[in-house]
Amino acid sequence: MLKDNFFYIKSISNEENNIIAELQLNPGHKIFEGHFPGQPVVPGVCQVQIIKEILETATGNNLQLKTADHIKFLAVIIPDHDSKIIATIKSSGTPDGLSVTATLSREDKICLKMKGIFLEKL
Repeated sequence: MLKDNFFYIKSISNEENNIIAELQLNPGHKIFEGHFPGQPVVPGVCQVQIIKEILETATGNNLQLKTADHIKFLAVIIPDHDSKIIATIKSSGTPDGLSVTATLSREDKICLKMKGIFLEKL
């Protein structure tokens, strides 16, 4: 779990399956010692995990990523400079699971675009 350690949810709204969350990164987290020393950036896998954990917070369900048909990293997130991040997640239930379209943005720049299917863990 990265929530409440690597990142913090400052605010979250969930209306009609549209989630908007304001996040604060922890630039002192140990992950940045190795990714990358002297030039830290948020790893792509952590960005996807952030989306998953926000979904879990908003839905109250434990989830796992089933498929990710589309993931694009469009800009780096630098923890010292870009500590305020906005996550936008749209979801809908389908026979295959929870269909999700999500972005992570800093200021007016989109850093991550993602489409995928999440399943509830039993």
